[in-house]
Amino acid sequence: MQTDALFWKTLVFDGIAEMDVEKVTAAFGTIDIVAKGRTTGATCPDCGSPSDRVHGSYQRRLRDLPLGERSVVILLKVRRFVCDTRTCPRRTFVESFAWLTCPYSRFTTRLGRLLEHIGLALAGRAGARMAAQLGLDAGRMTLLRRVTALPDPQFNTPQAVGVDDFATRRGHSYATVITDGERHRPIDVLPGREAAPLAAWLRAHPGVEVICRDRAGAYAEGAALGAPDALQVADRFHILQNLNQAVEKCVAAHRDCLRIAAPPPAPATTSTRTTEIELPAGRRAERMRAHHALVHGLLREGMGLRAIARHLGWGRHTVQRYARAARWQDMVTGRRTRSSHLDVHQSYLQRRIDDTDGVITIKDLREELATRGHRVPYSSLRDWARSRLEWPDAPTPTAAAPSVRTVVGWITRHPDTLTEDETTQLKAVLDACPELDQTHQLVRAFTQMLARRTGADLPDWISTARATRLPGMTGFAHGLTTDLEAVIAGLTVHWSSGGTEGAVNRIKKIKRQLYGRAGFELLRKMILLQ
Repeated sequence: MQTDALFWKTLVFDGIAEMDVEKVTAAFGTIDIVAKGRTTGATCPDCGSPSDRVHGSYQRRLRDLPLGERSVVILLKVRRFVCDTRTCPRRTFVESFAWLTCPYSRFTTRLGRLLEHIGLALAGRAGARMAAQLGLDAGRMTLLRRVTALPDPQFNTPQAVGVDDFATRRGHSYATVITDGERHRPIDVLPGREAAPLAAWLRAHPGVEVICRDRAGAYAEGAALGAPDALQVADRFHILQNLNQAVEKCVAAHRDCLRIAAPPPAPATTSTRTTEIELPAGRRAERMRAHHALVHGLLREGMGLRAIARHLGWGRHTVQRYARAARWQDMVTGRRTRSSHLDVHQSYLQRRIDDTDGVITIKDLREELATRGHRVPYSSLRDWARSRLEWPDAPTPTAAAPSVRTVVGWITRHPDTLTEDETTQLKAVLDACPELDQTHQLVRAFTQMLARRTGADLPDWISTARATRLPGMTGFAHGLTTDLEAVIAGLTVHWSSGGTEGAVNRIKKIKRQLYGRAGFELLRKMILLQ
């Protein structure tokens, strides 16, 4: 029975075997534990000689984990001993409670670890709110100080590293993050984004064989100075991003061809009211067709709306909309037009337009309504008449030419992702503009080179792109020659900066968590330890 009691006490109060608990009191929501060391002597930390001569004592107040929603405070009696060794420079020393707390700390070790975890996860203010809910009573600055005091994580120099910059204050100050190319975890953060800090870091950590970076000149210079034998790999994402920008410049320079390639307008009908509404098409339409068939199939089996909603995991109102639609097209085309107070005059106004063969104007119609006792604002009548009334001389709607960005998306996207309509329109654009057809062929050749990892073909591609003298593409090809070896490596080896980009994205979350008020040292700790 005594052994079981000691076991449970050890769970509640870590280190009870090395301490004597003299008294425990509970009052005003706080449990006070008065304790002292059980050993008769201690060992000098300098010379290692044991001593049992007590010079004096004092009391330390340590906060511990809460117990039953009550704060726990350990009132620990600490003795100071005299070192009897004459050659020892230390005359007195205190007994150590390394398993319980640290020197000068006001928390026990286990409470300190919990506060460190909260500070790393939630930072200052949010962490203080969580600590208050847990009954730990720690302020935001206490949490941040404990995070800052944590040691940096140790790491072995990896074979491949990723280097990228991020903004500590957008447009003003930046920093550099270095990640492990295999584990995709940050291993260090450097101030600034210049070449010197990166070169110094690489010299201090020899053994790096591959450096994945963006195409910034500073990182290229720093990598060459710090690790001249390492292989530099340009980031494929940034290469494709630069290619997309070059295609956009080329398409914008030939925007007149887009108007020529615009699809012809749909044939006009004699009556707008009898025009058939074009059926919807595309992925959304196919999804709505399948959902409509599924809901009505379950209804025919006798299931109710609520049962269908539970079965499919949908909202009840969504199931209700599908159930009320007689055809799946009604989910798109069956929406009712909003009623207007001018609808009562529609037959009269349409008759007046037909009698005058469309010569009458909106202003005339407004005056006639005014004589009949209905005063209507001109803009309201104009907007209503354009959508509800038929005009004999109404201009035939012309099809709009595709925008520059739309055509850029058609050219740069994978052909398998284009719909039949997009493929048809792209073919019309390429047939109308030989320059854009050349651009499309260059983009397809470059993306195939990237997908197949045939970076050795890049010099031939650059020569072909330069020979075309296309706006945007020529500049892109020239830019590749300034960093040719790194770009060829980026199109050949499997190493990439994807993990580094993911780390930068996570850093943005940490920055928002700190509300942009953290200094560089605290931000660095949060990045490395989270």
